[in-house]
Amino acid sequence: MDAALALVLVVAGLVQTVLWPMARPGIGELYVVGCSSCHGGNGEGVTTSDDKQRGPSLQNAGEAAAFYELSTGRMPLSNSDEQPERKRAAYNDDDIAALTAYVGSLGTGPKLPTVDVVNADLAAGGELFRANCAPCHSASGAGGALSYGRAAPSLGAATPEEVAAAMRSGPSEMPTFGPDVLTPSQVNDIAAYVQYLRAPQDPGGLPIGRIGPVPEGFVAWFFGAGALVLIVFWIGTRLPTRSEHS
Repeated sequence: MDAALALVLVVAGLVQTVLWPMARPGIGELYVVGCSSCHGGNGEGVTTSDDKQRGPSLQNAGEAAAFYELSTGRMPLSNSDEQPERKRAAYNDDDIAALTAYVGSLGTGPKLPTVDVVNADLAAGGELFRANCAPCHSASGAGGALSYGRAAPSLGAATPEEVAAAMRSGPSEMPTFGPDVLTPSQVNDIAAYVQYLRAPQDPGGLPIGRIGPVPEGFVAWFFGAGALVLIVFWIGTRLPTRSEHS
């Protein structure tokens, strides 16, 4: 019995240490199964017979683009005609790192930046965000509508690494903010401010959902004008009429 148990343990250890790592799909298989149908076997992109692009080339997309799309669950995409939306990632962290490195090896695209939000300047990040990001993502980071039925996504669930990767790669309609536009320290500042927007302070009063100044102004006008109408009505009912004086 002891010899049989020892043999079972030896076989189990052999399977775990030798056969199991061999069974795990490698980076090539991960790419072929999940990416090549749209992006091509060598990342060259795929164009259908009717000259419709199924997937763009990845040969100069870079690590930043791959990390952003994979970590936010926007890729793989089941329908290339749809706008990618954030969802649960299809790969674990190790597979995302492997695919990110593989796509980065296909060309000279932007590298995945290293983010430091601990030593970032939050005030400077707020100014940079309002100047470069708020026109599309709104001042509160809630997202907003774009042209042709597109929309800038909400930043509520974005991690600092995803924010930095998006700035460097420029996904979808977003412009690319390279090092000549935003320095690494400025990227850190913006990433820190986006993180702050998840639970910002509201020293001015009620946040009203933090949906921007126009709706907030409407609420102020609605309640302010309503209060004025009620006051005027109350004053009018308190004044004596002409018939009472006669």
